[in-house]
Amino acid sequence: MSKLTVFTKNNCIQCKMTKRFLSEHGIDFEEKNINENPEYIDYLKGQGFAAVPVVEGTGIETIAGFRPDVLKKLA
Repeated sequence: MSKLTVFTKNNCIQCKMTKRFLSEHGIDFEEKNINENPEYIDYLKGQGFAAVPVVEGTGIETIAGFRPDVLKKLA
C-alpha cells in the first residue's frame, strides 16, 4: 500500500483520533494541515469535501471523518 495522506486542521478531535488510530496500527501517513497550508482547502473543496479529516491513498477509497471501521481494513 502506498503512504496515506491525512488532511487535518488545528483543534480537530476527529483529526487527532484518526492520526492516533493510524499510528497505533503502524500505518504510515503524511499529514497535511489546512491551517498551515491553506492551499489544501481549495484542493479538498474541489474533491467535494467540506470537512476534515480526509484520508487519501493510492488504491483505496477516500475516507472522510474518523471512520475506525474503514481504517481498520488498512491495518
